[in-house]
Amino acid sequence: MSDKWLEGRVVENRHWTESLFSLRVEGVALSFQAGQFVRIALDVGSERVARAFSLVNPPHDPVLEFYGIVVPEGLLSPPLEKLSPGERLFVARNPAGFLVLSEVRDAETLWLMATGTGLAPFLSILRTETPWQRFRNVVLVHAARFSRELTYRETIDELRQRRGLKYVSFVSREAAAGSLAGRIPAAVADGRLEAAAGLELASDSSQVMLCGNPDMLKDTTAALAQRGMRKHRRRAPGHITVESFW
Repeated sequence: MSDKWLEGRVVENRHWTESLFSLRVEGVALSFQAGQFVRIALDVGSERVARAFSLVNPPHDPVLEFYGIVVPEGLLSPPLEKLSPGERLFVARNPAGFLVLSEVRDAETLWLMATGTGLAPFLSILRTETPWQRFRNVVLVHAARFSRELTYRETIDELRQRRGLKYVSFVSREAAAGSLAGRIPAAVADGRLEAAAGLELASDSSQVMLCGNPDMLKDTTAALAQRGMRKHRRRAPGHITVESFW
């Protein structure tokens, strides 16, 4: 085995829907920051096929967890989705990514906004002590096409009860009780997101982390810019930290 790969064993493959699944993997000692991603791989024929996945588990959990969607024409996700407990997969030794709280400035409210499987890094972050120590309010926003795709509700409900997490969900392709209709950017622009969270989304009080499809990232960044918010860079501190999950 190449030195750049660690070998793990699947302990659970949870199927949330016909296309959404979570893999839990043991036997891999990996050092990372909550919010980072790492490449995972399988040998498909004579080729080792790898893709980047964010880690769902917090760094202190020795069992790694990955949240994925099946891309029917993809080389990796269809065989990943079929893995059974005991089967192996490979994990790269070098986690990466800057969707981490060490890159985010202090503020009164931390907004975590995700579409689809972009939820993964935020679950890792929320299961550490850091957000609860640094921010008075923490809001998780998750958008999906259908209500059945609003996954990890047990974890989210536990964080709501134990930590006081505020949770706002969106469903775009059906009416769903308890969820806002439409897309995140429109709800930022018209104030519905603030109303649902009961908190102000403003440059003087908020830091926003975005993870999801490129259209959401672009459109939400534009909507936030209308509120005087800008992308955060080390040399030019701002309010918005972005990672594309596509």
